[in-house]
Amino acid sequence: MSAPARPILRFAPTPNGRLHLGHAYSALMNEAWAARLGGRLLLRIEDLDAARCKPEYVDAILDDLLWLGVPFEAPHRLQSEHLSDFDEALGALERMGLLYPCACGRADSLRLSNGARDPDGAPRHGPRACAHGPAETARLARDGAPIALRLDTARAVSLVGRELSWREFGEAGTERRILADPLAWGDVVLKGKQLPASYHLAVVVDDALQGVSEVVRGRDLFAATAIHVLLQALLKFDAPNYRHHRLVLDTSGKKLSKSAGSDTLNALRGHGASASDIRAMLGFAGREASVALSWS
Repeated sequence: MSAPARPILRFAPTPNGRLHLGHAYSALMNEAWAARLGGRLLLRIEDLDAARCKPEYVDAILDDLLWLGVPFEAPHRLQSEHLSDFDEALGALERMGLLYPCACGRADSLRLSNGARDPDGAPRHGPRACAHGPAETARLARDGAPIALRLDTARAVSLVGRELSWREFGEAGTERRILADPLAWGDVVLKGKQLPASYHLAVVVDDALQGVSEVVRGRDLFAATAIHVLLQALLKFDAPNYRHHRLVLDTSGKKLSKSAGSDTLNALRGHGASASDIRAMLGFAGREASVALSWS
């Protein structure tokens, strides 16, 4: 009997700015679980948004992670170099009759939702609705207007025909079975007006193609896993185990983010912090954090 394959983990930042402490925590949590499980650790650059993702930020990510000392396997994967993989998945879903074009803007989606919100707080779109109607949407597409592709979530759930769930281990490694409710998300976008694939589709396809068996990521993506396990079932992908970790918050209790101008690793380095300081600060060196951070 052959030995079981080694677990595969991945860290997948978006190159639209410099990494901050929240990214460092996720990278170090992936490193810790890879070591604990005897697994491989991959780096994936999620750069599908050409308007916001810049090559210089890819270089900056690699520099920050090298400085932090996280041992990723080479080479790293750039999503933008594998667009055909997302097209193939979209084609499979389209052949199942699960996609429909949508020309709605934010105001349209808000009106169609009748106040309903998805787990992220955005207007919940659907079922199989577009403010412009099929004929008008088709005309807009012929005229070159940007059109999104949405998943008919209710039909997709019906097609799967079984209860969906995932194996959740959290940070501590205690297994729980989480029931998935994809319908809470409505008809999510799988191909954006300006994007070759949405996060939901791209992350599922890439995890499957890279053989990822352990997804270690922030708790802010916990609810989105319901859509991900639905897509895995539809596309016949093996479902990984999930380990959603707590988030690093600033002193006001808000999640660290690039848009909020949170201190970057590069800035902390400039103020004299070492990689060992960052590891200790985030709880990966056997002592308590020495800065004013909190957790959620």
